Amino acid sequence: MASAIPSPEFLAPLAPEALRTSCDASEFSFATTAELADLLEIVGQDRAVDAIQFAMGMRREGYNVFVLGPPGTGKHIVVRKLLRERSAGEDVPSDWCYVYNFDKPHRPRALKLPTGTGVALREAVNKLIDDLRSAIPAIFESEDYRRLRQDIEDELKQSQEQVLSKIQAEAKERQIAIMQTESGIAFAPLREGKIIPPDEFNALPEADRELFQEQSRDLHERFRKAMEVVPKWARRARQRLQTLDREMTQVAVRAMLEDLHEQFSVLPQVIDYLNAFEADVIRHVALFRRPDAETSGERSTALSQAPGDLPAFRRYRVNILVDRDHLDGAPVIYADHPTYQELYGSIEHVAEMGTLVTDFGMIKAGALHRANGGYLVLDARKVLMEPHAWEGLKRALRTQEIRIESPVHSAGVMSTQALSPQPIPLSVKVVLIGEPQLYYTLDQHDPDFGELFKVTADFDARIERSRDNNMKYARLVGTLARREGLLPLASGAVARLCDHSARLAGDAEKLSTQLRRISDLVREADYIASQDGRGTIEADDVQRAIDGAIHRLSRVRNELQEQILHGTVLVDTAGEAVGQINGLSVLQLGRLAFGRPSRITARLRLGAGKVIDIEREVELGGPLHTKGVLILSGYLGARYAADRPLALSASLVFEQSYGGIDGDSASSAELYALLSALAEVPIKQSLAVTGSVNQNGQVQAIGGANEKIEGFFDVCNARGLTGEQGVLIPRSNVRNLMLRHDVVEAVAAGRFRIYAISTIDEGVATLTGMAAGERGADGAFPEDTINGRVERRMIELTELRRAYMAQAGVSDGGDGNAKR
Repeated sequence: MASAIPSPEFLAPLAPEALRTSCDASEFSFATTAELADLLEIVGQDRAVDAIQFAMGMRREGYNVFVLGPPGTGKHIVVRKLLRERSAGEDVPSDWCYVYNFDKPHRPRALKLPTGTGVALREAVNKLIDDLRSAIPAIFESEDYRRLRQDIEDELKQSQEQVLSKIQAEAKERQIAIMQTESGIAFAPLREGKIIPPDEFNALPEADRELFQEQSRDLHERFRKAMEVVPKWARRARQRLQTLDREMTQVAVRAMLEDLHEQFSVLPQVIDYLNAFEADVIRHVALFRRPDAETSGERSTALSQAPGDLPAFRRYRVNILVDRDHLDGAPVIYADHPTYQELYGSIEHVAEMGTLVTDFGMIKAGALHRANGGYLVLDARKVLMEPHAWEGLKRALRTQEIRIESPVHSAGVMSTQALSPQPIPLSVKVVLIGEPQLYYTLDQHDPDFGELFKVTADFDARIERSRDNNMKYARLVGTLARREGLLPLASGAVARLCDHSARLAGDAEKLSTQLRRISDLVREADYIASQDGRGTIEADDVQRAIDGAIHRLSRVRNELQEQILHGTVLVDTAGEAVGQINGLSVLQLGRLAFGRPSRITARLRLGAGKVIDIEREVELGGPLHTKGVLILSGYLGARYAADRPLALSASLVFEQSYGGIDGDSASSAELYALLSALAEVPIKQSLAVTGSVNQNGQVQAIGGANEKIEGFFDVCNARGLTGEQGVLIPRSNVRNLMLRHDVVEAVAAGRFRIYAISTIDEGVATLTGMAAGERGADGAFPEDTINGRVERRMIELTELRRAYMAQAGVSDGGDGNAKR
């Protein structure tokens, strides 16, 4: 048998002082917030601040931080403030550049440079290119170069002429002429220095003709061998010319590079690049020998990095990926649109001659590059919504490097990417900001999340309501007013803001940290005060701003209330009814939450002890609502039928409910309706009820107490307050009360009542006007009490069930189930 619950006295309604805890403007020592200093500290988020500072100082792998909390609590503001303060005292990280890889053109080289050196290197290289493009053509047009080149060419020509002259002299000595014809070299016999005509040659003795033929063949063979040597001489001459060009170029390039070697002597990577630069210029000196190359028909497109550059010269430019010269500390980067390319960087392409082309100069930095060596702030939801962004971020944090590539390329799908830039080492602290549900979902379903985000900064939605925190609130809104050029707030306006903040927190002893809503309210109150021509924001301006915000969102609330007032939705606020009660629920539409009364009815008959939740049967009830209904069966059985089976079948329903219902805040109202139906005692319809119940009959706290009370009050007020109307709430919810002034005034005038209930016995006595009753020494409830009537009715139903089963020829198994 369940433990007996003592029968309570009839309860008195709550006093008006218990319905609202107002901030007294006299506790403030200022007249307006213009007298207050700016608030530089962070209010009420010590735990979250400590976590963020710990993560910033923990320089170990995986100690990134997820900042979670309700929207509007100032998470972004706090994070940026802490990061700015921390980063200001840290070293500025290195610059990063991409340069051409002369050995592997498809894999641009990444250069890590001291802060500000990237721009210096780019300017120095640009100047060097311009100097080379003017100096090299000048070298090859100099008298010295022309003389040396002419010497080589003359030597070749002289060697060729010497060989030919020797053959020609020998031929002349043998009376043979050497002639150049269209088909090549030809030989003809001479007589007295003149060529013998063919008819005279044919008339010569055969011996003379054979001698000529033999000598011609000998000369032809010698001429052929001489001609074989000439190309070798020409090749050696070209080699000498190339060597001359290389030596002349090398002298010029090294002289011009000498200053760069000295300027960047402490940077081995830059020196290696300059050496490769020098070798490539010497190899491709022909590019620099053509000052008119820009008009030579070579393509010059948008890929050029400087005006007038040809594609051939772009390879010598420096692409500054990240320039940190403007920073005074570590970078703090917030990526508002965290696509894969925005995070990782990209390789751009342009259409040229019908195809997509690119080069290392079109490599663009991403947020990870800009934040490298510092801090990267991301909105978790935005990252998860962008394709490939979340997986890419995790891969970068795991590998600790930034690899610029197309996401389809990293997934193994063919892409048009032609470059594979050298990865850049990554050292960054990532701060993810998101809602609590998002954090818990990632923590549960993503195995990498816990390893990469080991620190949690949990922002509290509420802080303690104290004099000190009220003063901090005053300084906070004063700081906002000065920064945004708003009117200062009078002390009464600040007090009204503190009251509204407690209402937002849903607790009279707390203040809300929803700074966004408070800030919006101050701006709206400033507008109202300015329209009225006042120089300060008063309490009435704040109240009008609150009322205006509610009015703008209250169309649906007003329509639902009209349905009740017109009788479309049946809700009684007077009279009595058996098995019928007014339950209260809360609807949330955007920023507006409001209470809505609903009729709950209970019907019962002889049965097997089952309480039917009609909402669940038609799949309109959620699991929490179903749980609350099942608790009722446990309470009834333990309280009234511990030694006998339940012999009833009861049905519960929210009348005229056409949408889903969840939550257990109506379970006490449903139990009251059941008890009323069992005891056949009517419930006052002038009262409404909210509160959940456990199996021991204790009434438990619920959410939205203020909205529920005001929702029923508005209906009663529209019909006319009688002094009998009121609401029953759990006693544990009294601390949550921050009711509207009109409700408090109605209670103070005795026109509305609010009761704080601890047990079902207290509630049923208040609702029916009949004592609940407690068990006497004989273990029975008094007859003329609610509990006595319920127990007697339960016994009657049990006897009726037994008689019915006996007549039907079945037995009771003791568990309420019939057996043949």
